[in-house]
Order: sequence, then C-alpha cells, then structure tokens
Amino acid sequence: MRICTLAALAAMGLAVMCGENAKGDVRVEKAAYFGQPNCYRLSNGAVEVVVTTDIGPRVIRYGFTGKPNVFAELPEDAVVTEWGTWKPYGGHRFWHAPEVKPRSYYPDNEPIAFELQDGGIRLSQPVEAKTGMQKEMIVTLDASGSGVTVRHRLTNKGVWPVEAAAWALTIVAGGGTTIIPQERFISHDDYVLPARPMVLWHYTDLTDPRWTIGKKYLRLRTEASLNTAQKVGVANKQGWMAYLNGKTLFVKRFAYVADGKYPDDGCNCETFTKGTFMEVETVGPLMTLRPGDTIEHTERWYLFDGVEAGATEATLDAAISPLIAKAPALEAVNPVP
Repeated sequence: MRICTLAALAAMGLAVMCGENAKGDVRVEKAAYFGQPNCYRLSNGAVEVVVTTDIGPRVIRYGFTGKPNVFAELPEDAVVTEWGTWKPYGGHRFWHAPEVKPRSYYPDNEPIAFELQDGGIRLSQPVEAKTGMQKEMIVTLDASGSGVTVRHRLTNKGVWPVEAAAWALTIVAGGGTTIIPQERFISHDDYVLPARPMVLWHYTDLTDPRWTIGKKYLRLRTEASLNTAQKVGVANKQGWMAYLNGKTLFVKRFAYVADGKYPDDGCNCETFTKGTFMEVETVGPLMTLRPGDTIEHTERWYLFDGVEAGATEATLDAAISPLIAKAPALEAVNPVP
C-alpha cells in the first residue's frame, strides 16, 4: 500500500498548509478519524471529505467545515455471512449489483491501496478472492464550494464474464428525509404511456407513515421508533436525489442512460430506511464484464445549508428547486471505457 506524506503532497503540487487554508485551495492531509489512524481529509475551507485507508474503500465524512457529518457513523454494526463479517461503518461505500448474500456483503475490513491526486485521492480495494472483482473509488473535491466528484470503477479480475452494475450507497445521518423527484406531470389527455417504473420490495408498505407520495416528490423519512425496513426503487430520469436533514440539503447528481439495462427491474435510484438508518443509493447500468473489463459510475455531491423547507410539498419545492438548479446535471456516457 502506498503511503504519501505531506511532503510528498507538496512535491505533487497539492496545497499543503499547517493552519487554516483559504477558500479556493484543496488541502489533503493525513488524519485520525472514526477510530481509524490512517484517514485522509480533503478540505477547501468550505467543506471537508474524510476517506479511510485502513478499511474500505469508504468516504466516512462529508460536511461543512466545523459542522456535523452529513453521513452516519456506525462503528459497531455488523452482518455475518459465510464469507465473513461485513460492517456497514456508515458513510459512502461501493458495491456491485444486483444484491445477493454473501457476494454483496464481501468484507472490506482490510487496508486498501491509495494514491493521492490533485485535489483528491484514489482508493483501491484488493481483488475480492471469492468474486474476482476489484473496486476503486476516485474522490475529488472542488477547489471551492461544496462539490465532490466520486468515480466508482469496477473491474473483473476473474477468468469468466460477469454481469454486474456499479452501485453507490451512502448511509446518511438519521433524522432526515430522502427526496426523489417524480417525473414531470402530463395530463392523461395529452399523454397515455407510462413515465417510469417504481419498484417495491416484499417488505415495502406504502401505508407506513414514513412515506409521503406527492405530485412532485416521493419522500421517505427516518423514524427511530419504527424499526421495520422500507425500500423503494425508481428509474430516475431527472438525474438527482437528495436528503434533507434539518436545514442541510445533500444532493446527488448522476446520469440516466435511456437505453441502459438497470438492475432491480429497471432501477437506477433507490432508498432504504430502518429506524434511524437511511441509505441514499444510485446504480449504473448492468453490463457484461469480460475478464479485464472495467465499468464506471460517477456521482456528483453538493451541500446546501440554511434550507427552510416548510411543512408542505409546495414550500419544499420552492426551497430546493433553485438549489437543484445550481447542481449541474451529469451527462450520460457509456459506462464501459
């Protein structure tokens, strides 16, 4: 595993400062965080991102400088399978879809390789011995503002073709609401074909009070007293989803490939909750990876503070629509290089 010191960072031309950095600079520094001694913090004076290298690949923190983590931190949780103990840890992780045990829960509890880059870091997990797959995340922080680019690269290092999709999952701090845009309303008099699929799981209960289904938004909130699972997936052609916790809005931007084959009956956007646990998920198209092939799925992240959402869908829409417009859409590209 490559270890880069601050001196090495300076040699690479990255901004390295001992004190507070001015906005417009990206500082990358080694830091202890989440009980992990070998994390790296990316900061630009406005926001900070913390990634782990003793486990992962994971982004364990994303937030405004000096303010709470938008992501959850779950050091004690675990899922035991015949392939070992998988820990959610919280934060942002990378799986390959479709979900199945034990493959999806392949443990990522060991140190990973990393390479510091201009304004970011490349995180590479060892090849999964049981699946032959290798996961990489390339995390880059904008020089100013809150924007973060996360590239998820999945490579088949095995000896036979595998059908899979890159799956980006973020566990956010409890207490908020996931927001998924509905497709544009068109009267039945003007258009009669369906807008998109909405997929339910066996445990999905749309009478559960955590759901709010509106004309413009599909919403799912956390509730500590309700420890039953809820999940929904959609074909999200709008290319964004968000999570509002208090007055902080976390926005994910991602591309929709119109002719792509997506897992879970056509879903590229999913959300899951149980108690205070909430996941905000995006998925790339299913592709057949021959040995040596790589697919890539990109997310862009943004944070907005001071969001006054009000109590109705109309007030929510008025509050977040201008902010979504400030988060540029991602263009759809072929996920295979």
